Amino acid sequence: MTAQKLTDPKAAHPPMTGAKADRKPWKKKSPVDVVLEQAEKLKAEIAQTEEELKAKRKQLQKFEEARKIFEAS
Repeated sequence: MTAQKLTDPKAAHPPMTGAKADRKPWKKKSPVDVVLEQAEKLKAEIAQTEEELKAKRKQLQKFEEARKIFEAS
């Protein structure tokens, strides 16, 4: 015996009442715009990752200093 799938398309997608007022109109982007937008997103992601790496290096330096203190005693 197999389970029956819902074939009623209305049950699969609830009606969208008033949703059009909340959404911005869709703008078609050229391939150049898409690539430039992706490049900007990647630059922002790299900057964020660099900041996280900088914080982790600072934390590692503190742990290494603490290790030196423990080894000296």
